Amino acid sequence: MKVYLLEDETNILKHLITLIQEIPYLKIVGYSTTVAQARREIRELEPELILADIKLKDGSSFEVFRDMDLTVPIIFITAYEQFAVDALNLGAFAYLLKPVDETIFKNSIDRCFLKAEEYRFTRQQLQLSAGYFTDRNPPLRLALKSTAHTQIVNTHDIIYCHSDKGYTTFYIKGENPLMVSKVIREYEFLLPPGQFLRCHQSYLINVDCIRKYFQEGYIELIDGTLIPVSARKKILVREFLHKIG
Repeated sequence: MKVYLLEDETNILKHLITLIQEIPYLKIVGYSTTVAQARREIRELEPELILADIKLKDGSSFEVFRDMDLTVPIIFITAYEQFAVDALNLGAFAYLLKPVDETIFKNSIDRCFLKAEEYRFTRQQLQLSAGYFTDRNPPLRLALKSTAHTQIVNTHDIIYCHSDKGYTTFYIKGENPLMVSKVIREYEFLLPPGQFLRCHQSYLINVDCIRKYFQEGYIELIDGTLIPVSARKKILVREFLHKIG
């Protein structure tokens, strides 16, 4: 089975190549790091399986697929947790979360090989989920409703959010902390994905407010707060820091 990869993070790409090379019936025929390159090469190389990161340097991999009449299986790879999962489920796509687990990866490949039809998608499905990644216009302001009042905040003034027992507390520049009775997952979808990073199941941080990253797994924010980075999120945080470094 000929495999084509779309991935713009070098360490993730190397990891995927290593995993694929361990499966005897797979052969890598090419890979790309951009939407433009993938559009050209997929038509030329005619792969039988595509593994695609969602967010690439010049756009979304959905931009590659939604204008093609593809008949090959696609497995999406994402680090964007619930935001991405909601969109992928909308189109009934197969997906893997970063960092890619070896056992889960092999199981997905085996299933794809045996039941490839489940991994093939119509143009309509691709266009449906593509809107979540290419057409979203996240609000610049949020209305946060506490027990006492509703406060309007600019998203760039939010330093971080902390979730605990079904409540989310917003820490905002120049304001007192504000607790709302919604889970953090709801705000992960609403807030701009390029500006806010889920570094832990209980924390969502404004990347513009990062001051330091400690290798043992902590982020220091501009207000001095230390935010934990979960083990499975360390790769995501390092990838982000690499992009801006």
